[in-house]
Amino acid sequence: MSGRAASSGVPAGPGARRGDKPIHVLVVDDSAVVRQTLTQLLALEGIEATAAADPIIAMEKIARQRPDVIVLDLELPRMHGLDFLARLMDENPIPVVVCSALTGAGTDLALRALEQGALAVVTKPRIAIREFLHESAVVLLDAVRGAAQARVAKRRPAPSPRLTADAVLPPRPAPTAATPRDRIVAVGASTGGTEALTALLQAMPEDGPGVVAVLHMPEGFTAAFADRLRGMCRMDVREAAEGDRVQAGRALIAPGNRHALVRRRGEEYRIELSDGPLVSRHRPSVDVLFRSVAQAAGASAIGVLMTGMGDDGARGLLEMREAGAATLAQDEASCVVFGMPREAIARGAVEEVVSLDRLPTAILKRAARAAAAGGRA
Repeated sequence: MSGRAASSGVPAGPGARRGDKPIHVLVVDDSAVVRQTLTQLLALEGIEATAAADPIIAMEKIARQRPDVIVLDLELPRMHGLDFLARLMDENPIPVVVCSALTGAGTDLALRALEQGALAVVTKPRIAIREFLHESAVVLLDAVRGAAQARVAKRRPAPSPRLTADAVLPPRPAPTAATPRDRIVAVGASTGGTEALTALLQAMPEDGPGVVAVLHMPEGFTAAFADRLRGMCRMDVREAAEGDRVQAGRALIAPGNRHALVRRRGEEYRIELSDGPLVSRHRPSVDVLFRSVAQAAGASAIGVLMTGMGDDGARGLLEMREAGAATLAQDEASCVVFGMPREAIARGAVEEVVSLDRLPTAILKRAARAAAAGGRA
């Protein structure tokens, strides 16, 4: 690592190069301070970076040199960031990382950007490069490296939803009683994970086994994401809070910047949140969740590792399998980035590799099998 890279205070990880060429990033932001902060940070890590003050200038630069990744603000002059993103994904798909102030309306815009094809969201820095927080820089750099490895395609219009009587007369939820043998599904994902988790949870029944999921998302974003999913899924989806009960029909998403653990409390499973250090370069960490589930639930658990860069979750999934849990990984063809599943497979942590569209069925079959066996998966 060069002296310049060392001076950034951020550990240089793999992925500063794409094949034999350095990663080239285009930063699109109307703030000169942010453009300078991000381009300097990327350059210190060996990533080539240029900048544009608005989407019109960005399109001119793209025509001259196509970047590997675009880091995009959303509130931009001359063309809104969402309009630019939609045009990009329709005409010339390029991996996009949204860099946004994730408060209020900004959070909703970031969610809409993910729906339109952005791969990740990071919190917009508000201070100069010298004061840029170490952990925030790690998250940004990992998002860029992951996006550089991702496969993106032109977006297809989403089919119109087929409504049921629920749209007029909501059904009354049936009560669910937790028992010591409740199945727990622990899910981990990173780059491309919002779309993958959405697809998974939309296919789960309202009485499906309790789900706890870790996504590599920033603070302030996971609550809005969970709220949106709750309106799209039959399960009760929410951001996990301290002491939340893991039970059938409920999916809990670990809050950004906090580790989520599952603990056994008598006849129930409960969520415990931790402000501990980054694990596998992340907080929340999939490894932390998977280890806690292995310890709390053993053979009553199902571990699922989905699309994402790096190796977070590989070690924890192996611990789950060694504890008797069923373990699944998303297949390469349906992953945006196959890094996390590939690493788990290489370590012998995966019982079966499954395409995204088959994951819900595979999970439900294993949950039923474990219940029939009295907890022996």
